Amino acid sequence: MDATKLFDGHAENYTVGRPGYARELIDCLYDRYGVKQESVIADIGSGTGKFAAQLLERGNIVYGVEPNDDMRHAAENELRRFTGFHSVAGDAANTTLAAGSVDFITTAQAFHWFDVEAFRRECARILRGGKVFLIWNIRDESDPLNRDLYRIYRQFCPTFKGFNGGLKKDDPRITEFFRGEYEFVSFDNPLQQDCDTFLARSLSGSYSLKAGDDRYEEYMKTLTDTFERYAVNGVVTVANGSVAYIGTV
Repeated sequence: MDATKLFDGHAENYTVGRPGYARELIDCLYDRYGVKQESVIADIGSGTGKFAAQLLERGNIVYGVEPNDDMRHAAENELRRFTGFHSVAGDAANTTLAAGSVDFITTAQAFHWFDVEAFRRECARILRGGKVFLIWNIRDESDPLNRDLYRIYRQFCPTFKGFNGGLKKDDPRITEFFRGEYEFVSFDNPLQQDCDTFLARSLSGSYSLKAGDDRYEEYMKTLTDTFERYAVNGVVTVANGSVAYIGTV
């Protein structure tokens, strides 16, 4: 199956349930790695625009490259207030952007879907000397709530391979992409979620069951029961961090 189709029907839950990224991580890109307000950035696999929004708020021009129509249209709706946002129907191997047209490349919560070598070639083609930032929100898998969610996804979701597609720290795909030369930064980003946000976060996963799937009602009841078990005053805290792998191609 075309991986870009896995997110069909997930855009609304993605918009509601997916978190932003730690402000300290965004600051780091500007303070330590040369991103400036006038930098032109390509955000590849931009989804509904969660990460792009944090760059646009700094005044950057951002090309949000997204192959899934549902996700791209949601981003266009969410980010229409930013004059610097440009929505692009492209993918990691073919962004459709001109050669040497961007200063930096970001990809948030998406690299694990890419063909590593095809993405590397496309980055080299469209960059004009800047860095590539591979970014994720990473769950703390030692956290009891995250351990319970992992078990639930394994129980109900046949295509679940692990959080972030099973990608691990210093994953061989990252080493291959950067040819072994990269920096790593990490910042705490704990998530406060009410029940609607908590459920939407689970439903936003490419692996998640959808309404009409076998065991969907049981899946939703299990998630709701889990929320109620951990909630304090109607909110759960999900242990999470924002990380980036940074290098050149």
